Amino acid sequence: MNEPPATTGPSATTGPPAATGSPAAGRVLVIDDDPTVAEVVAGYLARAGHRVDHAADGPQGLALARAHRPDLVVLDLMLPGIDGLEVLRRLRDQDTGAQLPVVMLTARGDEADRILGLELGADDYVTKPFSPRELVLRVQSVLRRARAGAPAPGTPAGPVRSGDITLDGPARRAHRTGKELSLTAREFDLLAFLLRHPGTVFSRQELMARVWGWDFGDLSTVTVHVRRLREKIEDDPAAPRLISTVWGVGYRYDPARRAEEDLS
Repeated sequence: MNEPPATTGPSATTGPPAATGSPAAGRVLVIDDDPTVAEVVAGYLARAGHRVDHAADGPQGLALARAHRPDLVVLDLMLPGIDGLEVLRRLRDQDTGAQLPVVMLTARGDEADRILGLELGADDYVTKPFSPRELVLRVQSVLRRARAGAPAPGTPAGPVRSGDITLDGPARRAHRTGKELSLTAREFDLLAFLLRHPGTVFSRQELMARVWGWDFGDLSTVTVHVRRLREKIEDDPAAPRLISTVWGVGYRYDPARRAEEDLS
């Protein structure tokens, strides 16, 4: 199989500068110790117009993330030096890392690691073996949603207030009781969508399609993001009053219910 040109070393950069005709093109850091996988991934991303850096282990990946400030990270979980989950934790702890989009590469059977990665704030994952074209589509989807100039469909055009939550769509910032919420790109998109549709029940499939923009994928991704969002906006995440579970159907953002309970 003939593959496009790709990275040739552990810290190489490949591909032309981001293509001006593609609003989702950007600088992508691939952290993977398998040279064949890294070469194929980098080649496909470069062909799509992205600038690609490659690191072959966890420490080098963190160093490149600090040095080059990528627009997105493609992160293998099985890495030498520092494993992928710890790399993800440290990325999220960096001052500029909370909003950095991350797409994980995992083995098909590592469900526990996938769930933990999503809990730590990964935006998406792709299981090995995978289609490079699918990975590129997912990278570009996550990048589009992460750009302040390209908010998710349904994101309010200006500041929106719901109870003690204020959301600024263009700035991609959210506050609760005056304190800024530390949200990943997907968490912000999910909150923006729910605030725009109060009282409406959405299934996980509908949320996957309308927030993530996919008609396929593991629905546990939605479940984990709802749980993480509850941890950041609910007084008691174990007994949520804002994002309710409608059993057998899906989820509903219901600020009126919380207001009624506060008055009772």
